[in-house]
Amino acid sequence: MALVLKRLYQGYFWIFTEKSDPRPADLGLPLMSSPLYPLAIIFCYFYFIYNLGPRLMQNRKPFELKNVLIAYNAIQILSNLYIFYEAIIELFIRTDSWDCQTVDYSVNPRSIHILKVYHIFFLTKLADLLETVFFVLRKRYRQVSFLHVYHHFGMFTMLWVAVKFFAGGHGSWVGLVNSFVHVVMYTYYMLSAIDEKWKSNVAFKKFITQVQMIQFTIFIIIYGRLLLKEDCDYPRLCSYFFVPQNFFMLILFGDFYRKTYLKKRKSAETTEGSQEMKTK
Repeated sequence: MALVLKRLYQGYFWIFTEKSDPRPADLGLPLMSSPLYPLAIIFCYFYFIYNLGPRLMQNRKPFELKNVLIAYNAIQILSNLYIFYEAIIELFIRTDSWDCQTVDYSVNPRSIHILKVYHIFFLTKLADLLETVFFVLRKRYRQVSFLHVYHHFGMFTMLWVAVKFFAGGHGSWVGLVNSFVHVVMYTYYMLSAIDEKWKSNVAFKKFITQVQMIQFTIFIIIYGRLLLKEDCDYPRLCSYFFVPQNFFMLILFGDFYRKTYLKKRKSAETTEGSQEMKTK
């Protein structure tokens, strides 16, 4: 047992000290010095949304949070627009080849800047967790679904790993595509917070889900292609994880889309047809 604990201890320091990028810790970037920080946040997140939050709200009326939601969504839109802008510069202006970009682990001003942008991207995923907290405070428990929680938890964890190990290079595609999707998504959320009529706009909600599924397809193509490029120095481990992960997300969102929009539409058409037959 003592030998096992020793091996785990040595493995921990080998991964998070010797194999990780030392720059995030050296720069003092918040929450990056140890994996215990994201683990603690995830523990608190799960505990609140599944236990503490529902207990606290059990005998209380739902919070409205209108102004909080407007401010929150506005900040998310601006943050993701900035990340989108930086990703465009990194992928199409400050590069010799958008086809394969390696991670620059140097301490030159540009690579440090990109590292900080990645960290901001990570912080937006931390802020995404508040969306679930708001659902609980508003007693919208139906929206705290497996798909919602898994997606938020997964993105938060993935971005912490990206900053710690792979900040830069081909990973900028994630910033480009994902930030654009979140600009669209949080624009809808802000409009819904300002005026509730947007909540009944099925076309907009359907469009957001379609954009999400397109996002996962793009990631499968981009990172799947890297597996076929043996001359690319970007870590292949990212593709081995990211491709199956996005296949899984595509299946989950596809199932949600089918149940929410296709089945309901078919049901509505069947109901309308029955009513027409009765009228005739």
